[in-house]
Amino acid sequence: MSNSVSIHPTVDKGIKAATTDFAGGTLLCKCADKPVKVTLSAQSAFNHACGCTKCWKPKGALFSVVAVIPRDKLKVTENADKLKVVDPAATIQRHACKACGVHMYGRIENTKHPLYGFDFIHTELSPQVGWAAPGFAAFVSSIIESGADPANMGAVRSRLKGLGLEPYDCLSPELMDLIATHVAKASGALKH
Repeated sequence: MSNSVSIHPTVDKGIKAATTDFAGGTLLCKCADKPVKVTLSAQSAFNHACGCTKCWKPKGALFSVVAVIPRDKLKVTENADKLKVVDPAATIQRHACKACGVHMYGRIENTKHPLYGFDFIHTELSPQVGWAAPGFAAFVSSIIESGADPANMGAVRSRLKGLGLEPYDCLSPELMDLIATHVAKASGALKH
């Protein structure tokens, strides 16, 4: 029964492994005319299914699939004038195409934020294959806030586990440790 739960088009038929020595590619918005092009000069990291209500997801998907890349490895190379920040008050400034609505990348501007220096990307927007595979699911309960049936959450978590995506209602333990370490160092509780 849980195999009938659709998570996201890029993971529903199984997760594809990363290509060894993959060094980046491009992301393109969905516009047929003058698409926004973002060039990425590194492999992505911490790729995951995200259930939050802020991340862009294709129509009908319960989750987005989002990864990070070092900020200095991302460059908007075509039609940057079509980009607009979706919510200027949000921690992650999501830059979306004004024409098609696709989020091209998200950037944290607060230099004290634990994830400052990483940009958030959707590798499904890339014509290249070989990006890091999703490794977990974050903010799973948040799909209820998007209208998912709470009674179906057991099937959703079962499907995620079946795909090899451990479901969390926060981030993965590795990312939570990274954030906690940053906060502890900033407060002086942990020596640099």
